[in-house]
Amino acid sequence: MGKKDYYEILGVSKNATEDEIKKAYRKLAMKYHPDKNKGNKEAEEKFKEINEAYAVLSDKEKRKQYDTFGSDEFHQRFTQEDIFRGFDFDNIFREFGFSSDDFISQIFGGKRGRVYTFRTGQARGGSTFFRQAGEPFEHHYAPKGEDIEYELTIDFLDAALGAQKIISYIDEKGERKEVTLKIPAGIQEGKKLRLAGKGRASPYGGKPGDLYFRINIRPHPIFRREGDDIHVTKEITFSQAALGTTLEVPTLKGIKHLKVPAGIQSHTKMRIRNEGIPHLNGKGRGDEYVQIIVKTPTSLNERQKKLMEELRKEGL
Repeated sequence: MGKKDYYEILGVSKNATEDEIKKAYRKLAMKYHPDKNKGNKEAEEKFKEINEAYAVLSDKEKRKQYDTFGSDEFHQRFTQEDIFRGFDFDNIFREFGFSSDDFISQIFGGKRGRVYTFRTGQARGGSTFFRQAGEPFEHHYAPKGEDIEYELTIDFLDAALGAQKIISYIDEKGERKEVTLKIPAGIQEGKKLRLAGKGRASPYGGKPGDLYFRINIRPHPIFRREGDDIHVTKEITFSQAALGTTLEVPTLKGIKHLKVPAGIQSHTKMRIRNEGIPHLNGKGRGDEYVQIIVKTPTSLNERQKKLMEELRKEGL
């Protein structure tokens, strides 16, 4: 079956009540039941769709999961075995004068005369399988538990250079837990780190969900990040700009010496190659850009004023 929207299949809104969902299902089930559409493959497919939709939307917990995850992720988490678990076809079809055995034999290929619980699932190859009543259901078909996500704020340098942190958090039972989290060098704002199997337990006996940490990065007082490049600002005097100078520039690896050429203009950016952020999950790193700001003095003593007057006379 395709991953269609269950609300659209039944023709109801996402805010539909239980009675509205049941009424819509009954109307469609009467219209598309195989006994009324013998040999009509299109009607059989439609009948399968509406039964799958009703099996989910008529169950409070399954509907909650469907609304939470959306159609695509819901089908990644839940097999047909899970979707039809607890769905009483005998009771429903008795209201219409139909047989659930007819449903199984005509739609899903079950053989009459054999007793089936209506629990179907998708095997890894994609084929539909059935389980006779009393037969064990393989554990790996059970859906995984719900994932948990937390916000985690880290320092700029931990994000740039990588770190290992012991993180404390409160689980769904209100208990304090600790996990060791490896922060890869170069991680960006908003990225998620996953700890497999540290989420909520599966209510159906499957694997537990995963624990995610969404990364927030504290600003740095000196460095500013753009992609994998970092930017810093350095002020120089008018004479340094005119005559050239050598500056001590902070980098992620420590202090570097940067030669500033004579005659540099204010707001010029100079690049220091390979002194930026390491590329996440890749080789190499970004660059560092140093923006030069020529500082104009706001007050001068008498000697400085005379010197500046002399410079002005010289056209400077």
